[in-house]
Amino acid sequence: MRRILVFFMCAVGLIQSTTAQTGGADIRQWTTAMGTRVLFLAANEIPMVDLSVDIDAGSRWDPRDRSGIASMTAAMLSKGIRASGAMPAMGETQISEALAELAVQRGGAVTLDRASITLRSLSDQDVRERAVRLLSRIMFEPAFDREILQREKQRMVAGLRESMTQPQSIATKALWRAMYAAHPYGQQATPESVDPITADDLSQFHQRYWVPSRMRVTIVGALTEAQARALVDQLFAAAPAVNGPSLSPARVHPGSLETSPKAMRQAIAHPASQSHIWMGLPGIARDDPEFFALTVGNYILGGGGFVSRLTEEIREKRGLSYSVFSAFQPLAQPGPFMMSLQTQRAKAPEALEVMEQTLRKFLQDGPTEKELRAAKQNLIGGFALRLDTNRKLLDNLAQINFYDMPLDYLQTWTAKVDRVTTADIRRAMNRVIKPEHLSVVVVAGPEGFQP
Repeated sequence: MRRILVFFMCAVGLIQSTTAQTGGADIRQWTTAMGTRVLFLAANEIPMVDLSVDIDAGSRWDPRDRSGIASMTAAMLSKGIRASGAMPAMGETQISEALAELAVQRGGAVTLDRASITLRSLSDQDVRERAVRLLSRIMFEPAFDREILQREKQRMVAGLRESMTQPQSIATKALWRAMYAAHPYGQQATPESVDPITADDLSQFHQRYWVPSRMRVTIVGALTEAQARALVDQLFAAAPAVNGPSLSPARVHPGSLETSPKAMRQAIAHPASQSHIWMGLPGIARDDPEFFALTVGNYILGGGGFVSRLTEEIREKRGLSYSVFSAFQPLAQPGPFMMSLQTQRAKAPEALEVMEQTLRKFLQDGPTEKELRAAKQNLIGGFALRLDTNRKLLDNLAQINFYDMPLDYLQTWTAKVDRVTTADIRRAMNRVIKPEHLSVVVVAGPEGFQP
């Protein structure tokens, strides 16, 4: 496991640079003249390079009448590249074949906060440079072909219509709408919001949000710092020549949240044989000062699998459900705290009652010292598994990069977990979780049941 031991700051012209030592390697951080912050960690054990570009272009920026545009923009990037200067246009088949020829892996995802593109390549200079130059064109020179867009819209709409029949999807979408009724986190793509999206809409969204100043680049691999800096320059070779201040995505918010959200309790009819119960409320942002107390507390309550309170009360004692969980999902703004289980339709009222009673008792009494010791032991003992591959390390560093987390986050993680007390957990959980603010959704409950 790499350890961050020291870090210092220096500035040279338009480029700011930071170093953090990680065992025998260095975490390097700098900000390009175009406003992109870069985090680089040399990892020479295998001849590979893993790269992640995280853009403040998540679905929270979707216009209300075009929900789904962030996801569609990202999906269309690899469907065609327009001609630019001496560089020819490329179709989606040509792009796929070029990636296959280089034996590189390209991935991507769009979440509420960010759009992400990942690339894994051999560290061979010719291979990595060709791969990154192609990725640059994919990111900054998309064609947004109208015929392909129509095909992709039909595919997305079909997926949305299918999800509207699935009880789990129905429940989670209803819960997010209840928790974030007036906030972008609560709006979701629908067939009606996707259908009107045009190629011009995608182009405008791309021009506004897919710009270097809204991007964070993270690199882990068998490179020197000089090679990593050159790679970043190649990555932005096709970017528009517009400089801008580096943004802090974790602090750029598209809307405000209610401090005391109104709880909604609803039953949704469905022919499924199992009831799906979900409850939640807006919880914590990624920079919450009591993050570690909440992490340990949730592990004890419902995040620790078979050793959690909820599993003990609902599965072991009463046999109401095979599995039950609770979780925090920290985001740029307060992401949700949620609890969920599936149970037989007739047992849904009892299962919901036990779930709520277990939560209230935990908030009132807090964990026992025995539970706390076991949780710390499990969390600290399993921490190394979060960093045992370059890809896992990349994911952690990309999160640190995007959310402006301290560079020593990974080094201090286990020590901060170890310092958590039962009093810390009781105070933090009661600050964040107000039972009267919990929204509840039951899909496929017994006839006539209202939560």
